[in-house]
Amino acid sequence: MSEYRDRIAVLAERSRADREAFEAPENPPDEERALSYLRDGVGDVVSVYVDGRTGEFAAFDEVEMSMLERALNDWFELYARCYGETIEAEFTVREVAELVIDTHDVSDVAQLLTHVPERR
Repeated sequence: MSEYRDRIAVLAERSRADREAFEAPENPPDEERALSYLRDGVGDVVSVYVDGRTGEFAAFDEVEMSMLERALNDWFELYARCYGETIEAEFTVREVAELVIDTHDVSDVAQLLTHVPERR
């Protein structure tokens, strides 16, 4: 167990609550809400992961990584649903974190990975 366990548990609970409370937009897309899932969800997961991997390396255990990835993928699925799309997200925290570091833009990463919305 790492020192990040409590932060990870909060993220896991938030993503579960967001998933359970989600109501599809009547007229998709709901870009504002989609962006909030990226900023306040995916971004927070990436932040915890990057914090744990820089400086004094934190060894996330299997349970922590599972909770991080479930939360991450919940928020990507909710992001897509804001556009009227349904996806089964199976991204790793590492791949998403690397892309966010490379692009500096979580919205671009979401579009690249989920293909939502379609590029024009």
